[in-house]
Amino acid sequence: MNKIKKGDNVKVLAGKDSGRTGNVDRVLVRTGKVIVAGINISKRSVKKSGDNQTGGIVELVKPVNLSNVALICPNCKKITRVGFKIEGKDKVRICKKCKKEIK
Repeated sequence: MNKIKKGDNVKVLAGKDSGRTGNVDRVLVRTGKVIVAGINISKRSVKKSGDNQTGGIVELVKPVNLSNVALICPNCKKITRVGFKIEGKDKVRICKKCKKEIK
């Protein structure tokens, strides 16, 4: 079970976008990275290819390493680490600061 999931609100801790917040669009489990909406955007020039692809400068969203983002707890609105608690047969994520369950 991952500590950060799609739809979580995170804050970037390091890099050119440090201090900015955004929602996680995608989690790349194998590489240990996340794609955050509007964060770590780079520009790349692309050639025209075929009839439907136009050339020009395209903005790409690059992944951010998991160690460079921190979860913002939806309950206490603070940056927090994530813990786990087993309730019956379910394993749920909890906030380390307010000890409440993270949905």
